[in-house]
Amino acid sequence: MHESHLLESLRHPLTTTDFTFLGPKTSGKVRDIYTHNDQLVLITTDRLSAFDRILGAVPYKGQVLNQLAAFWFEQTSDLVANHLIATPDPNVTVVRRCRPLPVEVVVRGYISGVTSTALWYRYSQGERNIYGIDFPDGLQKNDALPTPIITPTTKGGATGHDERITNAEVVEKGLIEAGLWQQVCDVAIAIFQRGQEIAQKGGLILVDTKYEFGLDEDGQLVLIDEVHTPDSSRFWVAGTYAQRHATGEEPENFDKEFIRLYYAAHGYRGEGEPFPMPEELALQAAERYIQAYELLTGETFVPGELPAGPRMERNLREYMHDA
Repeated sequence: MHESHLLESLRHPLTTTDFTFLGPKTSGKVRDIYTHNDQLVLITTDRLSAFDRILGAVPYKGQVLNQLAAFWFEQTSDLVANHLIATPDPNVTVVRRCRPLPVEVVVRGYISGVTSTALWYRYSQGERNIYGIDFPDGLQKNDALPTPIITPTTKGGATGHDERITNAEVVEKGLIEAGLWQQVCDVAIAIFQRGQEIAQKGGLILVDTKYEFGLDEDGQLVLIDEVHTPDSSRFWVAGTYAQRHATGEEPENFDKEFIRLYYAAHGYRGEGEPFPMPEELALQAAERYIQAYELLTGETFVPGELPAGPRMERNLREYMHDA
């Protein structure tokens, strides 16, 4: 995309919405969520979060995430039902209301990470049973795991943050019934493997991701939230992975990890208020998000009309009138 488009988007960041005609609004880190009758209207903004903080706005990030999620819902609809009804605007998704399950399903295809809770850190300390899963000897950092694994987390536990639990504890604590949890795990692995296959075609490696599931009014399992976006997943560049891995270099990443690294290198690791995201960093992030979209979907990214607010209202009013 021409840099002028990105600079224009920087002048018109989509950081919040106020569409009272849609109904009550709640806001997450990235999305504004409106409750409209028996549906939810999800508006994906350009807000970027890391360290549990909003760092700033990235040009076209909301559009990329919204359209990527729609792409993946379509690509996985034969594996499990999802909540998608319509995408009446590049930044808007209309979905069925479902009852969310109280567990985030984290799927990992590689052993990686440096934090105290990361798989590789604990493995490197000699642990071989991590989060209730047995690991073989002889693994190296950033190796592919023999098979993808699931390391679930609660949603905002006693500390207010997601807390890691074992697969067995999901059932033992009464969070999800055993048969349903087995169905969730089977479906999550199938979606992840589908994602890896499609990412590989685009020259990327799907390293790990998180999924959210819910139950519809008939009690059927439904995939909700977002799927395989640079916000919910880690991607590595496939073409350089083997060489960099062989020499002990970190893989080239294609997600928002480089933003975390930038902030950490400049002394911010989540304590206190973050410094504003520099314009150059926001533009670099935009380029990565857009390129990830194009590599994964095989389609050219077409930027939406700016400013996004009037466009969204026009498209939403037309959708509501016709619905």
